[in-house]
Amino acid sequence: MKTLTIIISGMPGTGKTTLANGLAKKFGLKTFTGSDVFKDIARKQGYNPDMVGWWETKEGMEFLAKRNTNPEFDKKVDKETMKIAKEGGVVITSWTLPYLNAPGIKIFITASQEERAKRLVKRDRISYDEALEMIKQRDDGNRKLYKELYGFELGKDLQVFDIVINTDGMSVEEVERRVVAIIEEMVIDEEP
Repeated sequence: MKTLTIIISGMPGTGKTTLANGLAKKFGLKTFTGSDVFKDIARKQGYNPDMVGWWETKEGMEFLAKRNTNPEFDKKVDKETMKIAKEGGVVITSWTLPYLNAPGIKIFITASQEERAKRLVKRDRISYDEALEMIKQRDDGNRKLYKELYGFELGKDLQVFDIVINTDGMSVEEVERRVVAIIEEMVIDEEP
């Protein structure tokens, strides 16, 4: 399993990072998120992206708006993340790698906007209305950006994924157990 690459995609607030951390622990892999590279870019531009839920703050939304005007941000992140995917031994969260033919098991986790807003309320301690508005803005912005940049519709073009799971009403543990079982079955089926 040390050469395994797992790529997790999903809209903001679906639990990508939580699932990535759980799968990395279970399979003895490293974790990497494209948002880490974005945060490095943000730091270099004078932002302070180190708090949990930073993307949904006023400053985070300002950076995302700026990012939307320069496709080089995303291309740099995708190039770096693709190198890591090819090395293997990692669980990556990425919106784009599955669509760019990266190697590995590709997972898309979904949840309704309402469910994701509830999760942000708990994580970021903001009101439900604020969380729902942020979710809607980020969904619209990300879909538009990736449609223009790469031609796919994030959250709608799902044929590139090996696993698609709707996490509405599921606990973190239930999601992880289900995904682990599917991955173990896939890996066993691939062994000679």
